[in-house]
Amino acid sequence: MGEEDGMRPTLKLGSIAGIPVGVHWSVLVIMLLLGQGLATAVLPAGAPGVSTGAYWTAAAAVTVLFLLSLLAHELSHAVVARHYGVPVKRITLWLLGGVAELEAEPPHARADLLVAIAGPLASLGAAAVFGAAAGGLYLTGLAPLVWVALGWLALVNAVLAVFNLLPGAPLDGGRVLRAALWWWRGDRAFAARAAARTGMVVSALLIAAGTLQIVWAADFGGLWLVLLGWFLLFAGQAEQADARLRGALAGLAVRDAMIPPPVSGYVTQRLTDFADVAAAQRPADAYPVLDPDGRPAGLVTLFAMARVPEARRPEATLRDVRIPLERLAVLSPDTPLDEAARSVVSSRLPALVIDQGILVGLLTTADLNRLIDLSTLRKGRAPS
Repeated sequence: MGEEDGMRPTLKLGSIAGIPVGVHWSVLVIMLLLGQGLATAVLPAGAPGVSTGAYWTAAAAVTVLFLLSLLAHELSHAVVARHYGVPVKRITLWLLGGVAELEAEPPHARADLLVAIAGPLASLGAAAVFGAAAGGLYLTGLAPLVWVALGWLALVNAVLAVFNLLPGAPLDGGRVLRAALWWWRGDRAFAARAAARTGMVVSALLIAAGTLQIVWAADFGGLWLVLLGWFLLFAGQAEQADARLRGALAGLAVRDAMIPPPVSGYVTQRLTDFADVAAAQRPADAYPVLDPDGRPAGLVTLFAMARVPEARRPEATLRDVRIPLERLAVLSPDTPLDEAARSVVSSRLPALVIDQGILVGLLTTADLNRLIDLSTLRKGRAPS
């Protein structure tokens, strides 16, 4: 779960229950590695004497079923989250599994626990189904290649469930730990920091175990543990930063941090004319753009304006270089600031603050950082 800025889908597959689903390009890597390993090693060892074509066909089918089981894992998180009123942005399958991107945090500790545990339970359910099917075929003595393939799927889904229950964020076990600490202490920020720290310990242990496997056992399969460990380490650091951010911004709304727009342009305004106006006002890196009726229509950056060829500038308008409204974060002044911060940080562009169709302010990462520093000074200590 969670949102990784670089984990956007390369290929959109559609939607399930209204939730957009996509795959990252790295899925191709895992499909090739899994298919090759299954067709050349796992399946021939478990069901010898079958043709090469049959091994590769079965490997392809198993790889697709494995990806579908990953999708079921993430979809379970998403469905339970939506049950508790948490919007789900999308689900993306990638190299190391999948990500269900939630746009807000669960409202209470019980919801946090159930959202977290839903994924591992789905994986255990898949393991039980594949295991029962494999056992049934094994008892009949028919189709050994099929029951070996199903047995592998059962084992991998069981391992996936157990691994995800390791007690450290961003793994599901870390979410379970966070929910338990939140329920115990009544402090979500404390629980999130503790889960993030535990996750960094888990990641360090995985890196150490993988390194020992490579160095002492000369088994390069340990590279997977090292890769997982490094991913969890960076993700744990991001979780820790997010927990600090939420702790500093808790109880505040967007209106407490937003700034008035320095100056606004119009979609029909020429670049050269707007540049003169902007130069005479408070300097900024980005400016809102309005339609002829004064409604917000997007954002224009100095960088984009400067990239317009000099010969085109006299005739170019802000409509030609604006970032459309649908690609920007749009917030209400009453949006909780700790929730709005995610949108601002992930987009890396100012968010437009709109109240009843009227532009009332901008919110940038600089505004968030300023408020965090002020909060730190008022507390008299750095957030931990």
